[in-house]
Amino acid sequence: MYDLNPPKTKSNGLLLFVGGLMLVVLVSMCALMTAGFVTIARAVMTTAPQPGARPQMVRSVAQQPTPRPQVIVQPPADGADYESAVLRNIYEQNNVSVVNITVWMDHPPLEGQSALPIPLPNNDDELLPLVNGSGFVWDADGHIVTNNHVVEEGQRFQVTFSDGTSALADVVGRDPDSDLAVVKIDPEGYNLVPVQRGAMADIYVGMRVAAIGNPFGLQGTLTSGIVSALGRTIPSRGNFSIPDSIQTDAAINPGNSGGPLLNERGEVIGVNAQIRSDVRANSGVGFAIPIAIVERVVPGLIADGSYNHSYMGISGVTFSPICGGEQGIDKAQRGVIVDRILGGTPAARAGLRGSTRPITTEYASVCPDAAGGDFIVAVDGQPVTTFDDVLIYLARYTSPGDTITLTVLRGDETLDVPLTLAARPR
Repeated sequence: MYDLNPPKTKSNGLLLFVGGLMLVVLVSMCALMTAGFVTIARAVMTTAPQPGARPQMVRSVAQQPTPRPQVIVQPPADGADYESAVLRNIYEQNNVSVVNITVWMDHPPLEGQSALPIPLPNNDDELLPLVNGSGFVWDADGHIVTNNHVVEEGQRFQVTFSDGTSALADVVGRDPDSDLAVVKIDPEGYNLVPVQRGAMADIYVGMRVAAIGNPFGLQGTLTSGIVSALGRTIPSRGNFSIPDSIQTDAAINPGNSGGPLLNERGEVIGVNAQIRSDVRANSGVGFAIPIAIVERVVPGLIADGSYNHSYMGISGVTFSPICGGEQGIDKAQRGVIVDRILGGTPAARAGLRGSTRPITTEYASVCPDAAGGDFIVAVDGQPVTTFDDVLIYLARYTSPGDTITLTVLRGDETLDVPLTLAARPR
């Protein structure tokens, strides 16, 4: 028989003691490791962002949250409020760049009235200072930007700076279609400080703006307001218009024409051009030619004396869903109905089709009185929803001689129509 319980010896007892001790140590280590894993898992679960929840910062029990300091916008050190400080900075930065333009015209004095003395050489008793406008220094070569309507009828042009110095100026270029002009003085001896120019992409409705000019001949006048709207279309020569214009409630009055519209950083974002008022005085609706057009036109006027605008030769109507049934166009579509094609124009050569089928519309103020014209939905792949979108694209990005691609719906077909632009007829 085998004895399953042999008698214990001294060496067996020692082995049992050592083995038991090792077992206790091993069990203790396992317990510690298990506790560590649990602690780590809890920490990970605590710090990992849960779906739909914001990440939380983990703090130890002893670490209390530090109260966040209250952020207070401090006014300038001299006690001026923020808006006053901004406007003061705009004025100090730009008033030296803004000029008064006196235009002397051929206009004989009234009976019994003598002509005003002209503080310029070669006096001509038949000339009178009949127009005052504004302008601003474009570069250190003496080029000054203003409105075309300020200088278009003049024979002599006097530029007066903020320090009271005056100079004779010559017109180097005019563009009636954008209502922009450039005059030039001899820069020698004058402190010419060119303006800084802003970017169209940075302009938004509600932006704080300021205008500096010479309303009613009061030189160096600052007015302020906001951008009231973007993408306005204002009239220019004949049936043409200036797209992409900026509407502002900053006071614009006669004499402000040609002066700069400035953003909060003191950069020019437009040239003040028109007001909408029954009494030729500010009514809170003024317009400025946008910097996007100014940046394209002014260099052309300096280099060539003129600027050529892109031209297609169509008249178009913004599509409204209410016209869908009459026009046979899905009401969910957006784009421009080609109403008329002028003969011998780029549009005619490209094969665009105008509306040739007369209809009796119930909505004469909104819908065309003819159907069947091409329906423009994109220009160079850029979707358009209004006719102004087409005009803005041409003004910002194209020049005569460029070929654009119009995406049009013609019946059940979608066509890409290449069209080579020409210069706008004069």
